[in-house]
Amino acid sequence: MPKTAIYEAHITRYAVIDNTPEIKDYPDTSATGTAMARKIREILKGGTVSVWTISPDAMVYEALTTMAEKDIGAIVVVEGKRLVGMLSERDYARRVILIGKTSREMVVQEVMSSPVCTVTPDHTISECLALMTNRRIRHLPVLEGTALCGVISIGDLVKEIVSRQISLIKGYENYIRGVYPI
Repeated sequence: MPKTAIYEAHITRYAVIDNTPEIKDYPDTSATGTAMARKIREILKGGTVSVWTISPDAMVYEALTTMAEKDIGAIVVVEGKRLVGMLSERDYARRVILIGKTSREMVVQEVMSSPVCTVTPDHTISECLALMTNRRIRHLPVLEGTALCGVISIGDLVKEIVSRQISLIKGYENYIRGVYPI
């Protein structure tokens, strides 16, 4: 079966460039459609937004320590208030460990991913998932203008979709049983 056939079953639109499918958007199905159309702004509003940052001149060890303490998989790299990169566990594994160096001898700037793919609060869950899939990334900084206002992980997006599905299922179960909200 050709590689693109796998994507045809799950994705509404795609383009193939050098045999690599570029996902344009995820399908809007009845079970997830409403959740997929939600804006990132709504997700950020739902709780306390903590964005952990580090300087590009900091040692990778310091970044990893912060990531471990805060239980996060990536940290935003800022110079002053300007976003300049992201450092993820994957960056560390591929750009430090695999080349035989240590986190105590490298600075963040040598290891971080840059330029960074970002979204705005007005992007939808569907758009963010497509972007993460296309770029093979798990974290997206959220910028309002040039101001960093959050970071969305693929886990955050999946949690939103699952939460919506659970709510729909409960609603359908209550409807079938004849239980209506008062």
